[in-house]
Amino acid sequence: MSESAAPTAVEQISGLTFACILLDPDLAIREANQSAEDLLGASIRRMMGQPLTDLATFEDERIAERIAEPDAQVTARGLTVRFGEREQRVNMTVSALISHPGWRVVTFSDTGQGERFGEEDRAPSLRGPAILAHEIKNPLSAIRGAAQLLARKVGEGEKGLTTLIADEVDRIAQLIDRMQRLGREQPEPVTPVNLHQAVRRACDTVFAAGEGKVALREEFDPSLPPVLGNEGALVQVLVNLVANARDACSSAANPTVTIRTRFVSGLVLNVIRLGRPVKLPIEVQVTDNGPGIEPALADHIFEPFVTSKLNGQGLGLALVNKLVRDMNGRISHERDEAAGLTHFRVHLPMARQEKAK
Repeated sequence: MSESAAPTAVEQISGLTFACILLDPDLAIREANQSAEDLLGASIRRMMGQPLTDLATFEDERIAERIAEPDAQVTARGLTVRFGEREQRVNMTVSALISHPGWRVVTFSDTGQGERFGEEDRAPSLRGPAILAHEIKNPLSAIRGAAQLLARKVGEGEKGLTTLIADEVDRIAQLIDRMQRLGREQPEPVTPVNLHQAVRRACDTVFAAGEGKVALREEFDPSLPPVLGNEGALVQVLVNLVANARDACSSAANPTVTIRTRFVSGLVLNVIRLGRPVKLPIEVQVTDNGPGIEPALADHIFEPFVTSKLNGQGLGLALVNKLVRDMNGRISHERDEAAGLTHFRVHLPMARQEKAK
């Protein structure tokens, strides 16, 4: 390819997977790339001339004050910013242009791009437990077999002990199965999936017994197209989230689990495995009115062996995170203290969008 075919500076900025915005001395938007349009949910024509703070609301008011400084140089990670009706955690930079006093460039990138989609970086930490799990399962089978043989030879008074051994072996084996699923490197194949059918299957599974007083509310957008995912994995994700929500609010005065589906614009993540950005316009939200997750654990709930449950193993949400990531989706958690609600949101790609590529 000849040098004349090299992309221009404008074309290079347009191709960036993170939002890049040019602000004039009055903090009005003068230029924005495609990723910025996706993030803010508006075209450059609509954004042109509007103050950035009209389109992005910062939870920390000091950030807006820093941006207003003419010579601002800011680097911040994990900021909570509201873009229209959508709240998101982002990394942000603000760079003052020395050659043009008062002008500055602002970039936003999703905090999940490097942390939740970098399988190459995370895989070694998960492969280790998976290999160890494989080595443990063989002797476990021998222990269970020995317990069954003993049960045939001991008296009735001792059979409780052999049953205890077998039950504990089964429990440990189930834990190991979960560890192995976390370490699995090859994602399950994806196909078009009816999201609402998957939601109802999950709810039927969780509420099949019909016990307890937890109410279930559905707020579905019936016009949503199929998502691109793995049906079995998606049902498993929803079963975990709905069961967790049910358990979390069971002690509330009027325990309620709400499942909401909707179309959202502007959420784009760079999937390292695919080497390209993927739009995630389909959202399913699982909400409960329980007390919420302990603040000390809130930033770590998707990590293995982190749990707030008394007898929890800390693998449920870690597995959910992996299954969602394998479907090129994103999962996030938010606590609304004012409303007393906990939200888990799963964002997935649209099937017909992927087919068109």
